[in-house]
Amino acid sequence: MPILYAGNTDIGQKRKTNQDSILISSETGLFMVADGMGGHNGGDIASQTAVATLKELKYDEVEYPDPADFLSHAIKECNAKIFQKAKETPELKGMGTTVVCAFFAKDRLYIANVGDSRAYLFSENQIFQLTRDHSLVQERVRHGIYNRIAARKDPMKNILVRSVGFEESLEIDIFEYKVSPSDTFLLCSDGLYNKMPDDMLISSFQEYNAKHQDTQECLNIMVEDFIKKSNELGGEDNISVIMLHATAQ
Repeated sequence: MPILYAGNTDIGQKRKTNQDSILISSETGLFMVADGMGGHNGGDIASQTAVATLKELKYDEVEYPDPADFLSHAIKECNAKIFQKAKETPELKGMGTTVVCAFFAKDRLYIANVGDSRAYLFSENQIFQLTRDHSLVQERVRHGIYNRIAARKDPMKNILVRSVGFEESLEIDIFEYKVSPSDTFLLCSDGLYNKMPDDMLISSFQEYNAKHQDTQECLNIMVEDFIKKSNELGGEDNISVIMLHATAQ
C-alpha cells in the first residue's frame, strides 16, 4: 500500500539540546521517534544510536516470516548497542531512550513501543492512541488510581518504567494493525502530546485534512503545525513528529 510520510524534530523553547532523534526510511519501511534520557550527552547518544542501528537493518521475510519478530529483533539490537556504549563509557551509565517504531509490511502496520513516545491513528475523524505508555503514571491509570485527564497533571508523569538501553534485557510491546486507505498515523515524543491533548490534535488534523486531503502537502503542513503549536504553548521539551498516510492508490 503506498505511504506518504513527513517528519521533523525540534529543540523546543526551553532545552539547550535536542535529545530526540527520528528515522524516516522509505527504503526499509521503518519509521521511528526516539526520546533520549541520561546525564551529560547520554540522551543524545542513546536516541542517535537507536536511529543509527535501525537504519542499518533490513527486513528479510525468509529469516523473519512474521514481521513482528523482525521488529522485536530490531529494537533489541538498538538496546544492545546502547547498553554496550554505556558499559564502555562510565559517564554514559544509565542512559536510555524511548522508542516508538512503525514498520509497514503489505497491508499491515507493526508498531514497537518502549517508554512513553506514542503512536496514534487518525481515522473517520477520530483519534486513537495505539500504544501504551510505560510510565509510572500509566501504571496508576491501569490500576484505576487515575483517569486519563488526571494523569496529565501528575508531576511524576515523565518517570518511565521501561526504556531502551537502560538494562541488558528488554520487554517490548508490539502492535499489529490492518491498514485501510486514508488511515493516517502519528508517531511523536511527549513534547508534542503533553502540549496538544487529543482534542487539539484531532481538531488540527481535521482542519488541514479537509483542505488538503490525501496529499503530501497536508502531511508537511500538519508536522510543522503540530511543532509550532507545541512551541506556542510553552515548548518546555523537545518535540518530534512523524506523520504517515496510507493512500488509496
